[in-house]
Amino acid sequence: MKIILTHEVSGLGAAGDVVDVKDGYARNYLVPRKLAIRWTKGGEKDVEQIRRARKIHEIHTIEQANQVKAQLEGVKVRLAVRSGDAGRLFGSVTPADIASAIKASGGPEVDKRRIELGSPIKTLGAHETSVRLHPEVAATVNIEVVAA
Repeated sequence: MKIILTHEVSGLGAAGDVVDVKDGYARNYLVPRKLAIRWTKGGEKDVEQIRRARKIHEIHTIEQANQVKAQLEGVKVRLAVRSGDAGRLFGSVTPADIASAIKASGGPEVDKRRIELGSPIKTLGAHETSVRLHPEVAATVNIEVVAA
């Protein structure tokens, strides 16, 4: 089945790409989560609009990505969350929480979809996460999760 990606999907493509995937993957995962729309002849207009929007928001050069990487790695990120007595969190820290904490700490604005968590953050303490800025550049951000 041909689909048009509306968001970046790891291992599949970027927003605005027209890709061919298995029917079940498109029907059960991509379309319900609004990561993609079905391809139609009229959808070609949507592809151009999505690509223009992507070009505005993406980092174009490796030099820009390296500058943002230096800013991110220089920021001390503290995230205050509710936790229990044993240091376990009520819930977990999401990429959206991390993106807002980076912005609040004086760092650059980061898209939550570019933050990669290896495993869910469910405890207090120091954690490390990766931010994909460019296909060739990734920044490592140190996060300190403290009790609120």
